[in-house]
Amino acid sequence: MFIDFNSLPGTSRIWVYQANRKLTAAENSVTEKYLMRLCEAWETHGTPLRSSFTIAYQQFIVLGVDEQHQGASGCSIDGSVHALNELQQHLHLDFFDRTQIAFLQGDTVALHSMRDLKSLFENKTLSGDALSFNNTVTTKEMWDRQWIVPVKDTWLARYLPKPVVAS
Repeated sequence: MFIDFNSLPGTSRIWVYQANRKLTAAENSVTEKYLMRLCEAWETHGTPLRSSFTIAYQQFIVLGVDEQHQGASGCSIDGSVHALNELQQHLHLDFFDRTQIAFLQGDTVALHSMRDLKSLFENKTLSGDALSFNNTVTTKEMWDRQWIVPVKDTWLARYLPKPVVAS
């Protein structure tokens, strides 16, 4: 059963899917309709899930389930992953490439390969203050507060150049 995304309680479980490119307006419309049908039909062991979605920056799909009402089961989660796989095939994009890290540059999402991160930080193309998307958030409250965070406050900080200590 679909509910408005903003109505999800902070304790709701969420999953963030990052596309390997920005959705076009037509793809965004198709995606909204597809996800609406998913949420309307999403259930666990015959019980409807109070669920919702949002599309952020035309590049991230965020699915949410109000687990205070009914928890998502392994089968229902597998079903949502299967649905996202179908959607990505239809749209010819990838929601599951974890080697691309997203950064917010102005109001634009920039993707960089993990293999390029060290040089991007060394060359000062990116800094510790650069904003990155933390797609590992698991609750709506975390998404609201910790989804977009400075690199220096994430696991990406390990790629930052070490300060030179004068002797």
